[in-house]
Amino acid sequence: MRTIHRPKGRSELRYRRHLRVRKKVNGTSGRPRLVVFRSLKHIYAQLVDDDRQRTLLGVSDMSEGLVKDKPGKVGAALAVGKLAAAKAKEIGITKVVFDRAGYHYHGRVKAVAEGAREGGLEF
Repeated sequence: MRTIHRPKGRSELRYRRHLRVRKKVNGTSGRPRLVVFRSLKHIYAQLVDDDRQRTLLGVSDMSEGLVKDKPGKVGAALAVGKLAAAKAKEIGITKVVFDRAGYHYHGRVKAVAEGAREGGLEF
């Protein structure tokens, strides 16, 4: 007998993981949520205040002022984390909660987190 509501593919599995993570992770004005979105070509990071339902800042690998130290997508992700941390410090944010958005904590997602830590954000 087959399962009726079995997840169909990778995107639906990621979406379900994201829902499980979002049950536990919530951003406040004092400690916003650092959300990562990863496409095949680019990587994006946002700081979100869930209490007021506002995006405080957004950074991508196409943003101005991005300085890549290492080549490739992982190097770009590391730079995105550092840039997000620098912009967060400008608006007075030092502590965040990390939301991996259903992605596995590996590769580019891990690089964004490490770059944000190097930039001075506390998780």
